[in-house]
Amino acid sequence: MPLSDVKIRTSKPLDKPYKLQDGKGLYLEIRPTGAKFWRYRYWTSPTKDGIYTIGEYPDVSLAEARAERERVRALVKEGKNPTAEKKLDKLRSQKETATTLAVVAEEWKVVNWPHWSETYRKQVEKHLQRDLLDEYGELPIREVTSAQLLAAISKIDERGAPSIARLVRQWAGSIFRHAIATLRADSDPTYPLRGALRMPPTRHNAHLSADELPGFLKALDAYKGFGLTRLAVNLQMLTLVRTQELRLAEWAEFDLDAAEWRIPPEKMKMRDPHIVPLPKQAVAIMRELEPLTGRRRWVFPNVRNHDTGMTNTTILRVIEILGYKGRATGHGFRATASTILHEQGWNTDIIERQLAHLERNKVKAAYNHAGYLKERREMLQAWADYLDLQRDKKA
Repeated sequence: MPLSDVKIRTSKPLDKPYKLQDGKGLYLEIRPTGAKFWRYRYWTSPTKDGIYTIGEYPDVSLAEARAERERVRALVKEGKNPTAEKKLDKLRSQKETATTLAVVAEEWKVVNWPHWSETYRKQVEKHLQRDLLDEYGELPIREVTSAQLLAAISKIDERGAPSIARLVRQWAGSIFRHAIATLRADSDPTYPLRGALRMPPTRHNAHLSADELPGFLKALDAYKGFGLTRLAVNLQMLTLVRTQELRLAEWAEFDLDAAEWRIPPEKMKMRDPHIVPLPKQAVAIMRELEPLTGRRRWVFPNVRNHDTGMTNTTILRVIEILGYKGRATGHGFRATASTILHEQGWNTDIIERQLAHLERNKVKAAYNHAGYLKERREMLQAWADYLDLQRDKKA
């Protein structure tokens, strides 16, 4: 006789498990603990049977148990093993969860994390999550389309951030290539989007000409603002380092007796260690700084937070105060020096090595990071002396 909800609710546990039959192989197993489980007995052959667990009552109602029985009966008629199919469904679900865009993106980040600077890591984390994963991260990566990616990067572009849109497209492409390499995607839907964004013309960093140097240096020497920033600008001009490398300079990186600044690879754009020979003028600046910040980690600590270096905008702010906004930048000092040093006849390889530019020739790239150190030391001293001469000129 088929079961009823009343009979199921009123059935009591016994010392041993027992069954209440509903018919067509469906029964309710009642255990001594009081737990009640729906099970379905099926036959794969006249002599071989199997037991398929549907679920626990009352989480699975009588009507739901009967509906599941009919579904499983249909599988058996097709010659399928319902227990095996259930395991396959679970595996499919687990696999689908493991191949979402967000999961693959996380794997991609872990692989690349050691090769990124802290600043770049934060940029990836922020924009990849906000501009792509929040919207499409839960989708299986195989289901993400070119149209969806175009919508995402177009939205970024429309808010006036074309450079970020381009980066997100590049990151997405790299994620899909990682998925292809790990057999979780067959193609890269970002490929058709190449050229979908119109980038604004590249604006090169404004830099001073040789004729402008005397006036700028006189203005810098007369600057009466926060003293460390004047010293920071002078040190950057003398060493030709990038602003990022300057603002995060640590005292542990300097050997003033040897007149050397050894910048670790994680702070360098090209991820290679860089030795900067210090001209005597740069050593003098460091000696002046020593009693001011020498007991701290950072050579140029942040004014508001001494646990980090000075901000990205500090150098630009000084340049603006000096009246050179739009005419010079911290990074532009490198271009000024490169132009003048080339005009003075210094070897291009020596200049490029000092600027720590990427060497496209792989043979040269393998050259020791201390390459041309003697020549670079001579060049930077000559450059420092040249700047001193410009200070004596009329602006």
